[in-house]
Amino acid sequence: MVYRITAEEAKGIREEMKVCKSANGYRRLQVVALRGEGKGNTEIGEVTGFHPDYVSELCKRYCMEGKEGLLSDGRKGGNNRNMTKEEAEAFLGEFEEQAKKGQVITVEAIAKAYDEAVRKQHKSLSTVYYLLHSQGWRMITPKKQHPGKASEEVIETSKKLTLSWRT
Repeated sequence: MVYRITAEEAKGIREEMKVCKSANGYRRLQVVALRGEGKGNTEIGEVTGFHPDYVSELCKRYCMEGKEGLLSDGRKGGNNRNMTKEEAEAFLGEFEEQAKKGQVITVEAIAKAYDEAVRKQHKSLSTVYYLLHSQGWRMITPKKQHPGKASEEVIETSKKLTLSWRT
């Protein structure tokens, strides 16, 4: 199907290009303006750096959606948080109480509860780590004692023998 753009539309697009703040949006508008001025896909592609097939796609998008279809880039945004800060504080308050009682809390347990709270299955723990970090939590693990460590009695005897041997 051929999408036709009139010379009057091309003039309006040129005016829109003057106030466009996005470089990609400017180039997309330029494609439509050039098409309205009678240029072919290959020639437009050489001027704008777009593939001729993409030039055709942009013209189709303009005819279907107007200027807004060209200026929006289709991304939805980066805020994918499932809880507000207050909801996160309330959610983690339950685990804080457990920690104050001396219970060991694992990220896996928090992740399981988080998935149930937001009714969503997360594939990795990064979401929970981000949540904990944003709430000021930090990882505290008990120091592990070496399994082959000698008893205090043997250590003291060894120190005495070492000191007496040096003198």
